[in-house]
Amino acid sequence: MKFWKYFGLRVLTWALTILIGVTFIFFIPRMFPSDPVENMIGQMQSRSGQMDPLEMEHLRKSLRVQFGLDGSLVEQYTSFLWKGLLHFDFGPSLLSYPEPAGDIIMLYLPYTLGLSLTTTLLAWLIGNFIGLLAGFRKNKRSSKILEGIAICIYPIPYFIVALVLQIVFAFILKWLPLQSTIYANNGMWAYITSILKASVLPAVSLLLVNTGWWIISMKSLSSSTAEEDFVLYARYRGLSEGKIGKSYVFRNSILTQITALAMSLGGVFNGSIMTEIIFGYPGVGTLIQKAILQSDYNMILGCITISIVAIATATLIADLVYPLIDPRIRYS
Repeated sequence: MKFWKYFGLRVLTWALTILIGVTFIFFIPRMFPSDPVENMIGQMQSRSGQMDPLEMEHLRKSLRVQFGLDGSLVEQYTSFLWKGLLHFDFGPSLLSYPEPAGDIIMLYLPYTLGLSLTTTLLAWLIGNFIGLLAGFRKNKRSSKILEGIAICIYPIPYFIVALVLQIVFAFILKWLPLQSTIYANNGMWAYITSILKASVLPAVSLLLVNTGWWIISMKSLSSSTAEEDFVLYARYRGLSEGKIGKSYVFRNSILTQITALAMSLGGVFNGSIMTEIIFGYPGVGTLIQKAILQSDYNMILGCITISIVAIATATLIADLVYPLIDPRIRYS
């Protein structure tokens, strides 16, 4: 009974988080001064010349229906919740009309997931390992050096690291391409090779900054845990430092990091937006930038809605799994 009460409250929180999030991203784009329908009609006129006023008005009404801009704000919002949130049908994209925005997002999403998931997991593993050593053996010179490097790297914004890597390895050394280019039609080997080359610099920039944060946080947790009474008691019992570090310090310090990892996995393409734009990487971040510049409401709603659902779902999974990891926590 306690589990179902715990589960019900967490699911309710999950649903409210998503609802509040998508409500904000529904209304904010509608405050933009530009109108996507008028932008599209203007592009059509610039390519084909003047249009008949009656045909233009009919086209304008048709486009407003397709883009979910027909009717009052309440009607638009209700339609968005039903089609967009529940069915992930965001309507046609202004960027590639009449192709559905959802289909375009699915083309870009694998690249962002591949890049961000890989760098997030690697940064978590490397950062926690180094942070554990730096916190558990904080009086050693190597630990202090590693902590100092992490403190220097972490405050640097993603785009600064990305620009430095781009200048050094692409512009000066010319080891890697300046802009990401993926060849999808030149065979499987050329496709895989182009993905690897295009992903190296964006991945390294994300990995450096993320690893710095995990080192600092794990170092703080492990150093405070290492001073607890149960660790001191373990030393009095004559246990080895390796046993104490693994079974006592690590297991008690990693719990908070698991929750943070779940939230990081939920927002895998949030932190990579600027990096993708700098390198021209064909991910969701680049797609969001194009959508904002073109006032593509449907694309903006689609990308950010998926992000909100992903973050909320990852947090829900962490809340449900956490009591299984930490026996001190119960479903109450």
